[in-house]
Amino acid sequence: MNEIILIKNGELALKGLNRKSFEEALVKNIRKAVAPYGDAKIIRAQSTMYVHPMENLDIEDAVDCISKVFGIAALSRAAEVEKDMEAIMPAVCEYLRDELESARTFKVEAKRADKKFPLKSPEICAQTGEYILEHFGNLTVDVHNPDVVVTIEIRDTAAYIHKQPIKGAGGLPVGTGGRACVMISGGIDSPVASWMMAKRGLELSAVNFASPPYTSLRAEEKVKDLLGKVADWSGNIRLHIVPFTEIQEAIRDYCPEDMLTVIMRRYMIKIAQIIARKDGALALISGESVGQVASQTLRALECTDAAADMPVLRPVIGMDKEEIVSIARKIDTFEISILPFEDCCTVFTPKHPKTKPVLEKIIEAEQALENDRVNIAAMIEKAINDTATTIIKPGNIQEELK
Repeated sequence: MNEIILIKNGELALKGLNRKSFEEALVKNIRKAVAPYGDAKIIRAQSTMYVHPMENLDIEDAVDCISKVFGIAALSRAAEVEKDMEAIMPAVCEYLRDELESARTFKVEAKRADKKFPLKSPEICAQTGEYILEHFGNLTVDVHNPDVVVTIEIRDTAAYIHKQPIKGAGGLPVGTGGRACVMISGGIDSPVASWMMAKRGLELSAVNFASPPYTSLRAEEKVKDLLGKVADWSGNIRLHIVPFTEIQEAIRDYCPEDMLTVIMRRYMIKIAQIIARKDGALALISGESVGQVASQTLRALECTDAAADMPVLRPVIGMDKEEIVSIARKIDTFEISILPFEDCCTVFTPKHPKTKPVLEKIIEAEQALENDRVNIAAMIEKAINDTATTIIKPGNIQEELK
């Protein structure tokens, strides 16, 4: 009796002629996820993936990391046995002994994908149920609300006895939707936005803006820790930390105070998209939510988007804080996000920011930054050249590149 992991693909079944490429991407991502723990053989057949752990791979580690791979609707540990009732029934009692001994009621469900198997599903259920009752005196049958559901699946090559199904991460395999670059802060929203877009199949890179001495190295480490949590789901993330102090001080010194936040966001977008293109990204990702702060009104978003010449994706745009926090807790970023190490978005915050900025006025105010005395273009070039890059891997393993 071999123990394996069965994977249901979910949304991938709707991909028609493109389904094969999505499944191949999912297999690749599963292999990457389990690689730090050991090796596995992965087989695709009959809308299911079979993960056979090799001797060096602990199945509990495999289940834990595979449950975070996007593109999977559900997974379960299962015993693989010979397609013979004389083998199946004892295997059920052996494999599910702990569950059956601690329960009071049970029922048996059977799925007969192999129509050549001599017994039909009701007959498989009846024979297995009788066998279980003979060996577990603590049990009675309850077909409506049982403590334990015994699932037996008869497929072409073998029979499978399922443990309790585990909900998968859902979504689409990372890499099937291209690459996007998230503008990551140390707050609650942008890590959630990153996770949500990875769930839709996007590979991630990230840009963080640092403004020392107004922001600290602890703030940078906080961002890396946040992305480490996201990387557990998305795979490797290339993080670029951009020195933003000189640009931010110029905005403070030469632009109207009530426009500082919007102008700062516009220059962040201008820089982020230059870096994003170098990474092969086709869009930016932002954690903005309508009305949450003054810079996230529709008028303000119109002004910031006007600085972009690539799409800006905002997956949390219509969510309230409670909904965003719920996801942050699920992906284990919330407690890191609320650590008191402030990012550059909190630097030079105006007392009375404009909530309805006018684009023409914003562009006019920016003219003070585009002359020989200030030379914002040279500042941007220097900031990009001085950018430090780190690869953030699952498990928050960090590899400094520059």
